[in-house]
Amino acid sequence: MEENNEGMSFWDHLEELRWTIVRSIIALFVFAILGFVVMPYIYDTWIMGPTRADFVLYKYLCYATSAIPFLPDFCDSTFYVKIINYNLTSQFFRHMTTSFWLALILTFPYLIFEIWRFVSPALYASERKSVKWVFLFGTTMFFIGCAVGYFLVFPMTFRFLATYQLSEMIENTISLDSYMDMFLMLVFIMGIVFELPLVSWFLSQLGLLNRSFFKKFRRHAIVGLLVLSAFITPSSDPFTLSVVFIPLYFLFELSRFMVKPAPKEENDEDDEELEEDSPSLSVEE
Repeated sequence: MEENNEGMSFWDHLEELRWTIVRSIIALFVFAILGFVVMPYIYDTWIMGPTRADFVLYKYLCYATSAIPFLPDFCDSTFYVKIINYNLTSQFFRHMTTSFWLALILTFPYLIFEIWRFVSPALYASERKSVKWVFLFGTTMFFIGCAVGYFLVFPMTFRFLATYQLSEMIENTISLDSYMDMFLMLVFIMGIVFELPLVSWFLSQLGLLNRSFFKKFRRHAIVGLLVLSAFITPSSDPFTLSVVFIPLYFLFELSRFMVKPAPKEENDEDDEELEEDSPSLSVEE
């Protein structure tokens, strides 16, 4: 521990925690106000982007699927889904709540920094160095997960469900609340799912997880991830399923490298190193 924190009492730590929470709330409040001001532009440009045919994912998928037969058609330039509002107060409350969620995303690195500043004095120098990289890695993976959720998972899920028809006599009418609930759920779920390598590392540090787990249960994980991918994107074509499955399986394999090997694996690796380093013995006749 650092010397300037050794004499801190319980109430001193409590006071430091209080100011950490106050600074975090102020940051959230400031960014929420800024988000409230620019929210109409964000809705028109970003949040409602997947409802139009000119969304960036649809353009790239149009190039890919037009060259390969038997794949879904993403080249429909007339695709447009109209979002309507039933509840009189929904637009106002969605304006406020979305501003808060946007502020939470934008201030996420600062919130992590505040947590780091609070806990770092209680760590040794070696621990402080490793935990700093853990926080940085976790923040980066969260943003990557949110980006995958917005640019990939949500548009694929939304387009399938918005164009699905049980009968030609039934017309889809999508409400603002329904659209935003799915939008926020999938984006934030993917952000949390991308923390899987970090969670695996933490469990490994506690001795609850080792590398042999991933080798033993890889087949089970593949089946589970396929089921999860089918649940996230309930489409019948393998292309849409694979688009979601591949990032999830990549996370599984990345988590494998984030954990410690099992004791047996460590001994095997040490034996291999000794065999490589030891000189070969020759027997003279």
